Amino acid sequence: MSETVKDLAGRTALVTGSATGLGASIALRLAERGADLIINCSRSVADGEASVAACQSAGAQARLVVADVSTDAGCKALAEAASQWGRLDMLVNNAGITRHARNHADLDALSRDDFLDTYAVNVAGPFMMVQACKELLVESHRQTGRAASVLNVSSIAGVTGIGSSVAYAATKGALNTMTLSLARALAPVIRVNAVCPGFIGTRWFKDEMSAEQYAQVEKGVAASVPLQVASGPDDIADSAVFFLTDASRHVTGETLLVDAGMHLGYAPLTAR
Repeated sequence: MSETVKDLAGRTALVTGSATGLGASIALRLAERGADLIINCSRSVADGEASVAACQSAGAQARLVVADVSTDAGCKALAEAASQWGRLDMLVNNAGITRHARNHADLDALSRDDFLDTYAVNVAGPFMMVQACKELLVESHRQTGRAASVLNVSSIAGVTGIGSSVAYAATKGALNTMTLSLARALAPVIRVNAVCPGFIGTRWFKDEMSAEQYAQVEKGVAASVPLQVASGPDDIADSAVFFLTDASRHVTGETLLVDAGMHLGYAPLTAR
């Protein structure tokens, strides 16, 4: 395997929810390409430390900040950590939660608090992170002449209305709309884009079922999508990182489906 090009050397990134899963994969991809990182979790400290160690092994400076992005204080703490660099080149809003209620017809499966909690992390969190980091992102543009990049990790659920619950799908639809609003409002200094995964083989699924059940789900996903594959975090991360590099320097307000074609003909059980 050829050595990864260090095209992000000297750049800085903050990835929320980067202790495990897609967030950890995106962080490691950025580290491998030369970026220094703030890793974040709200609870999974051991996993967060492992993510930091992986990024450091790739040659990056990396540190863990334990903070809850659903709170103003948590977002400000993350921005304060990033201020050590004097600027922030990349912000990845990856942290997200759900309330599992896959039968969308069962309206009693979700409460008002389920909606409010999910919105607090999945919608208000990304907004507050941009709000808290705006000055650092603007400073990146001032110092480099290059637009800073914000990437929102959304979901196919926000496009099709499928997914782990009605509340989750609604939050991701809102995040997609917010991506458009902020891309328009913050240009030309900050680019804002979103990536919408379909199924991702992470503990979101694995923690819900036995290993045998998960293997069957993964097999079913591969059989139900046009590309005949079940995606893992690394598969999505490779596409997500595009929005954080100069390859996408003329792209803003874009929402990219990375779902192996699930939106063309999907099985309702298999959305992220």
